[in-house]
Amino acid sequence: MKPLIADKIKPIVALAVMTVLWGYGWTALKIGLIDADPFQFTAVRMSLSAVFLLLILAITGRSFLPKRIPELIGLGLVQTSLLFTLSTCAVNLGTAGRIAFLVYTMPFFTIVLARTLLGETIVGLQWVAIGFAGAGLLAILEPWAFTDNSYGNLLGVSAGAVWAISVIMVKRMQEREPMDLISMTAWQMTFGSIPLFFIAHQVDENPITWSLRFIIVLAIIAVVITGFGWLLWVYALDKLEAGTASLITLASPVIAIFTSAIHLGESPTNLEAAGMLLITMALIFLGIHATKATK
Repeated sequence: MKPLIADKIKPIVALAVMTVLWGYGWTALKIGLIDADPFQFTAVRMSLSAVFLLLILAITGRSFLPKRIPELIGLGLVQTSLLFTLSTCAVNLGTAGRIAFLVYTMPFFTIVLARTLLGETIVGLQWVAIGFAGAGLLAILEPWAFTDNSYGNLLGVSAGAVWAISVIMVKRMQEREPMDLISMTAWQMTFGSIPLFFIAHQVDENPITWSLRFIIVLAIIAVVITGFGWLLWVYALDKLEAGTASLITLASPVIAIFTSAIHLGESPTNLEAAGMLLITMALIFLGIHATKATK
């Protein structure tokens, strides 16, 4: 019995660790942006994460050379170049916790896109979740009152929409022909990192301050949070039902709120807090729906 219990506990522990890492990553990103402007930071961060995952490919004996390169380049431009540029710029302009919630609107954009592009239907609790999410977005974005945070908020929502597009792209790629997820991630990240350096070179930014703080934060974000965190996610998905895994990850933006309050002194307004609560409830409804769907 003990080995069986351990087999069930290990992926849950892996997922819990990954959720903490991804939640804390938003606060770490904000700290890193003290010493580096967003375009340069994104280029360095994602290239290091790509190198880490390529090393994992080599060490684990997986097929190293990429296949279906045009598809991987397209995915890399969306999932690495655009998504991480938008989310990093959003955090640079806004608060880490609020942006985390806005980017995590990805599941709702995915539902809408899946209905349009994949012919999937919206049913049951998904409608309830969309209603709560819409109300939560209105509370956080406050479209009736343009504020200093408005640009960051819009970039955060845009990042959520782009993340959803990448999810649809991955789903279509896997339906055509299954691909190892670590290989897919490593190579799309590699291809997506290349234009990031070109963009960083073209944009007028201050040079990176290579302080000890920045080096530590960069290593944590690139290797531990992005690289190692993705490995934990792939392992957990392989061992658990997708609905169960998704439900646990909903703690990430909540963790972002608490860690940003502790490290950065950030705190949401009452209206923002209400919006975050509504989005959290919407995510929970989606997680329950996904769990039921996998049974």
